[in-house]
Amino acid sequence: MKITAAEFVMSNSDVAKCPKEPLPEYAFIGRSNVGKSSLINMLVDRKSLAKTSGRPGKTQLINHFKINKNWFLVDLPGYGYARVSKKDKKTFQKYITEYFLKRKQLVCAFVLVDIRHEPQPIDMEFMEWLGSNGIPFAIIFTKADKLKSGAIEKNVKAYLTKLLASVWEETPPYFITSSSKHLGKEALLNYIEEINQSLNPNDLID
Repeated sequence: MKITAAEFVMSNSDVAKCPKEPLPEYAFIGRSNVGKSSLINMLVDRKSLAKTSGRPGKTQLINHFKINKNWFLVDLPGYGYARVSKKDKKTFQKYITEYFLKRKQLVCAFVLVDIRHEPQPIDMEFMEWLGSNGIPFAIIFTKADKLKSGAIEKNVKAYLTKLLASVWEETPPYFITSSSKHLGKEALLNYIEEINQSLNPNDLID
């Protein structure tokens, strides 16, 4: 897939106010220092479509971007280390949960994890929650440029082994990426395109 158009549509914290168009949505979520905004900008060939910041937790709303006029990329607030109050975190959790449970247009969630680190409980718990609620998801390993190839293979294997040792019978789809090197871009966009081509538009109507 080649990205020919990418436009910001809206930000909000109310799932009922999300776009009404029957277009497939792909939600990107992860811990708040995982490099989500950089990955999104890399995918769509824009330097600042998604706002990047040295301060984790900058994304605080449900952000919709229309891609190629036929699907939505949804940038969700990160979890874990955002420098916000407990009250704000509870608010984030509420509308993120509602988005995943109520949004009929959502066809896949991409859970971003930093390839340099061991599996984090907060990531594992979130993926378990997605699975228990029947929400399709794939894993995106970020920051692969920070490791040598041998370490990348070792860390990914360890991560997937721990995932399978919990509640999973088979490995979820996964992608190894680097925003600075554009690694994984083609594979990820092709995956989205394959899903788009398999969808029935009538299934996305509320």
